[in-house]
Amino acid sequence: MRHSLAVFLLLTLTACSLWEPLPDNNAPGKQLSAEESYKEAKSVLNEGDYTNAIKLYEALQSRYPYGRYAQQALLETAYAYYRQGEAEPAITAADRFIKQYPKNAHVDYAFYVKGLANFNGESSLLSTLGGQDPTERDPKAARDAFAAFKELLTRFPDSKYAPDSRLRMQYLTNALAKYELHVASYYLRRGAHIAAANRAQGILTQFPNSPSTRDALEIMVKAYDALGMTDLRDDARRVLAKNTTDNATAGGQTEKFWWQFWK
Repeated sequence: MRHSLAVFLLLTLTACSLWEPLPDNNAPGKQLSAEESYKEAKSVLNEGDYTNAIKLYEALQSRYPYGRYAQQALLETAYAYYRQGEAEPAITAADRFIKQYPKNAHVDYAFYVKGLANFNGESSLLSTLGGQDPTERDPKAARDAFAAFKELLTRFPDSKYAPDSRLRMQYLTNALAKYELHVASYYLRRGAHIAAANRAQGILTQFPNSPSTRDALEIMVKAYDALGMTDLRDDARRVLAKNTTDNATAGGQTEKFWWQFWK
């Protein structure tokens, strides 16, 4: 009986081995090279399947942690996260690339993607202000986006991403100034006149070329008047008059005249 059972098991195992597929270069289990893995991930990325592209890029980096394909995979992982609307992992991946490969020829793109990811996070900054306490809104994403674009322009002024970065920085400047204006107006409405004046003054010093300077000056006139600070009120009023009559150079004139009174 034991002999028969042994023969049966031997025949079963032999049959199983006979039916196993022979090794094949196209078998799913074959490990792709770094180049092949990158091409596969890139193809998936180009199709807009960012979730699976991220998985493939991360698998590539895990299997082949060194070399140009690992570097490019990390950079494109940041881009894929950005396109998927996941700002934090996009920024983390971009920061990793900048830290690990500061001499890479495409490090300017890492700064650009970092700026874009933060820029998208900023998009609700002004749209959510209506009817709410504007001091509860956090402009951190806008400031971080501005810092990333600024560093790109400082380090790589001739980058092909520089023109778009400049435009976004101008938008961010105006958006941040408008945010500060909302906060200053909020304080003024609630009788916090010192806070209102200080916030408005910050617009003139930090964002002197923004369209919000005229409104900031008006807030200062009202705040200082309410506080009985007539000298400061009259100084702000004179700057406002100059700002109003010289629209072509309003930002520069505001900055120039402002420091005559508060330097």
